[in-house]
Amino acid sequence: MTSTEAGTAKAPMGRRERKKAATRQAIADAALRLFLERGYDDVGIREIADAADVSTTTLFKHFPVKEALVFDEDADQESRLLAAVRERPAGQSVPAALREHALRHRMAAANGDARFAAFSDLVERTPALRDYAQNMWLRHTAALAAVIAEDRGLPEDDPACAALAHFALEAPRVAQGHADPRAAVTRAFELLEHGWHAIGT
Repeated sequence: MTSTEAGTAKAPMGRRERKKAATRQAIADAALRLFLERGYDDVGIREIADAADVSTTTLFKHFPVKEALVFDEDADQESRLLAAVRERPAGQSVPAALREHALRHRMAAANGDARFAAFSDLVERTPALRDYAQNMWLRHTAALAAVIAEDRGLPEDDPACAALAHFALEAPRVAQGHADPRAAVTRAFELLEHGWHAIGT
């Protein structure tokens, strides 16, 4: 998954940054492979470090807790989410920008991808990962609400901004059980769009 929205320029990484990114990716890949093979609780940190050919000290520099190994794109996901609002085209509403983000990044990842399905199953059947994922989405929701409020010149704790952030993040998850998830997401965001305009923000 890319770490920036399409069309967003990013300075090229130097050799040291590329090496760090490659090491981080190798650790995350090794961890997920072992977790999927044997289960999250049956894999130790030292095993992951050995599989990635790094020390446990190096592993913890990149991932301070074991759960973070599964959600290695947490920071990138939040950056893309916030950029969807901050860097949207002139004239595009906030709900429309979040709809495009959901369809491009979240729905595309889930569509027919066996590895994504296995990842989702791993999280769902592991209490520690479910809790971590929930806390992660709460952080993303709070960050998104703050950016929406900033964009509209409203107080950071504005309830309408918090509601839009919450439902914008929930819409793709709710749509996963539908025969046409993309159509379901689009429908959900139509409702958010109408509500957003109705309250005059």
